[in-house]
Amino acid sequence: MEIKVLEFEALSLNQLYQSLRLRSQVFVVEQDCVYQDIDNYDQQALHILGFKDNLLVAYTRVFDPKTYTEQASIGRVVVHPDFRKQSLGVEIMQKSIEVLKSRGHKLINISAQCYLDQFYKDLGFVQTGKKYLEDGIPHQEMTLELNH
Repeated sequence: MEIKVLEFEALSLNQLYQSLRLRSQVFVVEQDCVYQDIDNYDQQALHILGFKDNLLVAYTRVFDPKTYTEQASIGRVVVHPDFRKQSLGVEIMQKSIEVLKSRGHKLINISAQCYLDQFYKDLGFVQTGKKYLEDGIPHQEMTLELNH
C-alpha cells in the first residue's frame, strides 16, 4: 500500500472525492448511520491516504492538539470493505501514529467504536473513559502515550 500524508489544500479533487466516498460507503451506508460525515474539521486535518493501484483502500485523518480535541487525535479510520483482513488498518494506523509522534505529540486520543476495542488495544491504546453512544453507535474513549 502506498501511503500519502496531505493537508486538505494539497488533496487533489480525485483524492478528496475518493476519501469522502469511502467514508460515506462505510460510515453511512454499511453502518446504517444516517448522520453527517462532513463536519467542517477536514480543513484542519492531515489526511492519511492508503492507495493500491490508485484506489483508496485505507484512510484516517489526524489532528494536532486543540484542533479537534485537547490532545492530538486520529479519526475516521476506515478500510475499504474489499480490502479488509490484509492488515491495512494496522498499517494506516501505524503511519498515523508515526505522523503525530514526528510532530512532537506525547498523547493521542481517539473515539473508538467499541467493536474495534481489541484492534486499538493491539496498537497500544488503553481505555480512558466510559462507553457512550455517538451517532447511535457504541464508542469508547481511548488514549495512546507516545515515547520519544
